[in-house]
Amino acid sequence: QVQLVESGGGLVQAGGSLRLSCAASGSISSVTAMGWFRQAPGKQRELVAAITRGGTTSYLNSVEGRFTISRDNAKNTVYLQMNSLKPEDTAVYYCNAAIPVWGWGQGTQVTVSS
Repeated sequence: QVQLVESGGGLVQAGGSLRLSCAASGSISSVTAMGWFRQAPGKQRELVAAITRGGTTSYLNSVEGRFTISRDNAKNTVYLQMNSLKPEDTAVYYCNAAIPVWGWGQGTQVTVSS
């Protein structure tokens, strides 16, 4: 069972940036695609961004052009660069396979103040 550890969250003002990291204990190349998810209070967890083994990316409409997902297969790490952050981006952010197959990590809290 692959374990996932997310980091890099914090408190930032609107318009600011954060870079999240997700370190996996096993090979992220064992799945077709990796994804970043988020869950805001009272809302369901949603897929924000995904990246395939080959590097093809896709994004939730609301973050398109502001967020960039990337991966380092040698380090089994996935990143999420978040720019022009908005208060509605406030959530706990998690990574997993884009179709989740592993247990969830503890997530990393992102809070964007207005």
